[in-house]
Amino acid sequence: MAAGVFMSNARFFRRLCRMNMREKTVEEKIWEALRLCFDYEIPVNIVDLGLVYSVKLADIPEEGKEAVIAMTFTSAMCPMADIIKKDVERRAASVPEIKKVTIEIVWDPPWDQSKMSEAAKLQLGLL
Repeated sequence: MAAGVFMSNARFFRRLCRMNMREKTVEEKIWEALRLCFDYEIPVNIVDLGLVYSVKLADIPEEGKEAVIAMTFTSAMCPMADIIKKDVERRAASVPEIKKVTIEIVWDPPWDQSKMSEAAKLQLGLL
């Protein structure tokens, strides 16, 4: 009986390891890369701040993929906007499958604190 339980546990853990080792999707890789971008005035990454609204992929025939990133800033007068935008472009382009990055700056809906993740709110002492 114990050997049977051990065998089923071994199968379970092998299956779990295979699931954890699965290849990340291109979109997951981009989101992961964008978590390395920070608003330099706020010590939280732009994904957890809620500045990135969407990441969409488009095929570029015989080349790879284009990443179309819809994002905003905490304010229309954000002094770091150009630097953050260039950082987003550079990080997204670092994903090997991405051959082109298009960034769409979106003002509707406007950013507010409700778009922040719980982790960001906790980090900033808002919880």
